[in-house]
Amino acid sequence: MAFPERVRIVEMGPRDGLQNEKAVVPTDVKVALVERLADSGLPAVEAGAFVSPRWVPQMADTAEVLARIRRRPGTMYPVLVPNEKGLEAALAAGVEEVAVFGAASESFSRKNINCSIAESLDRFRPVAARAREAGLRVRGYVSCVLGCPYEGEVDPARVAEVAGALAGMGCYEVSLGDTIGVGTPAKARAMVQAVSATVPVDRLALHFHDTYGQALANILACLELGVAVVDSSVAGLGGCPYAKGASGNVATEDVLYMLHGMGIATGADLDAVAAIGSWISAKLGRENGSRVGRALAARDVAATAG
Repeated sequence: MAFPERVRIVEMGPRDGLQNEKAVVPTDVKVALVERLADSGLPAVEAGAFVSPRWVPQMADTAEVLARIRRRPGTMYPVLVPNEKGLEAALAAGVEEVAVFGAASESFSRKNINCSIAESLDRFRPVAARAREAGLRVRGYVSCVLGCPYEGEVDPARVAEVAGALAGMGCYEVSLGDTIGVGTPAKARAMVQAVSATVPVDRLALHFHDTYGQALANILACLELGVAVVDSSVAGLGGCPYAKGASGNVATEDVLYMLHGMGIATGADLDAVAAIGSWISAKLGRENGSRVGRALAARDVAATAG
């Protein structure tokens, strides 16, 4: 199958990217990050999560972020909600899209959200139903689709089962997450093929972490199957507190560079995203996790010196 002509990027930086930062990121910085990412042409920017501030203190100001951002027409600003209480907060904040999240690993599900896979799905069904009744779009995430920090290999059939359950409760799209970044292209391709027998490929998205440097190769392998949505995080921000050594999502800059080099449209401005990556990395006092971002920054410095 030919590669898609266009790929939709779902930017994870303000939520998945920042949620595990130990130092509290000022609300002003979060607002600026969301606005800058939207202005770069990215069609969807995950703006936060309505989760317990006890467990994820970094997301405690999500309502304020949503109240303050300047919303760009045509841009979606989804938020993560784990339960009906989170949905209540999301509705009060005037969101248009929410996301629910499950796992393909029993052990990870219990460690992450303190319940079994079946219990998590039962918890999400009324959330998804009420969200849809309120006119919201609902997106689903499946964690550990290519490996679990506690169980190791994950059966693609189990991924397909969880993805099918999320699609069945009304999720318009299901994002497949290699949470600990252990996947390789052949395994990623086989997993997507297994899932696409249950959920059509045009309703699937890729959410690959880059722990072992395989994310771009894995994305490429799955694009060949017709997947045309990729989750990524500016400057490679992120990680997973339940998976030691797990790096952030694949960097948005790296994905854009690959896609644009292949002639695949995204609607996003690579140079603008790279500048945002440099800016937020400096704000957080950390090295830019994007190889493309670092290369473009070095190029700009050289051009200025010349």
